[in-house]
Amino acid sequence: MSRFLIRRVLGALVILLIISAITFWLFYAIPRDPAMMSCGKNCTPDMLAQIRHNLGIDHPIPVQYWDWLKGVFVGRDYGSFGNCNAPCLGYSFANREPVLGTILDRLPTTLSLALGAAVVFLIFGVGAGMLAALKQGKFLDKFASSASLFGSSLQIYFVGYIAMFFFVSKLGLFAQPSYTPLTEDPVAWFSGLLLPWLTLAIIFTANYTRMTRSQLVEQLSEDYVRTARAKGLSRANVFFRFAWRGAMGPIVTVFGIDLGTLVGGAIITESTFSMQGVGRLAVDSVVKSDLPMLLGVTVLSAGAIVLANIAVDAVYALIDPRIRLA
Repeated sequence: MSRFLIRRVLGALVILLIISAITFWLFYAIPRDPAMMSCGKNCTPDMLAQIRHNLGIDHPIPVQYWDWLKGVFVGRDYGSFGNCNAPCLGYSFANREPVLGTILDRLPTTLSLALGAAVVFLIFGVGAGMLAALKQGKFLDKFASSASLFGSSLQIYFVGYIAMFFFVSKLGLFAQPSYTPLTEDPVAWFSGLLLPWLTLAIIFTANYTRMTRSQLVEQLSEDYVRTARAKGLSRANVFFRFAWRGAMGPIVTVFGIDLGTLVGGAIITESTFSMQGVGRLAVDSVVKSDLPMLLGVTVLSAGAIVLANIAVDAVYALIDPRIRLA
């Protein structure tokens, strides 16, 4: 297991390196001067040159990327901006704030949104899929299958606006979506995130219901499951010990990808509910041509997805004894 994790972590570092290099190169395809954003209205050529020097953008692109990469591991001196200790992701072109600090300030919002929604849609989606598989061909199965098809065709920006209009503005059943730190007020934290959680759950629950049902139906028809039934094992024992364990693989895979994507920044969700998380930060950095912030968010998002995939591979060995991670 340790050798496997070391190989995957090294591979993840290579992937993140490639992603950061591509993002860095694509940024300079945009015909805008980021130094102009920091120079202000009364900008002079001397001031502009000094800002370019402080930001480190007065060098060739390969040199700039190498300086940024060194800053991540050993820190970097930004002249009048100050010294940035490792891990240093630089200073924002737009507001001159440290990139890492800004991302860490926004990250609790995204984590609360992603993890809370994941718990809701995993419980309801997998639970509905299990019931549909147990009641195969009956009314409950047909209802769950039809509802999942309907839910999977919906989009978060449509459901989100409709939900806020009816349940917040008209009926007042939910609080206006917002983020309050859990340590400050747990009740406000829960009430402010409940509607986004449920909205995300509508979209994701449909996929997990269909996937769980199809996997369990397939497993229940396998020879080893029929053999277990023939030996006299109880229905619950056969279902959870054999069929359910065999169906977990694809569910864990998709859940890892979905969770990594949500943690990396649920851009549409945060924009729909006007929440200031990492996803909204990514949109703002693109609009403002803020390369350091864009790089930081991109690396974080990619890292979340890569780590989720590593975790999924490790979990495989726990749920399926046939798999060995060398």
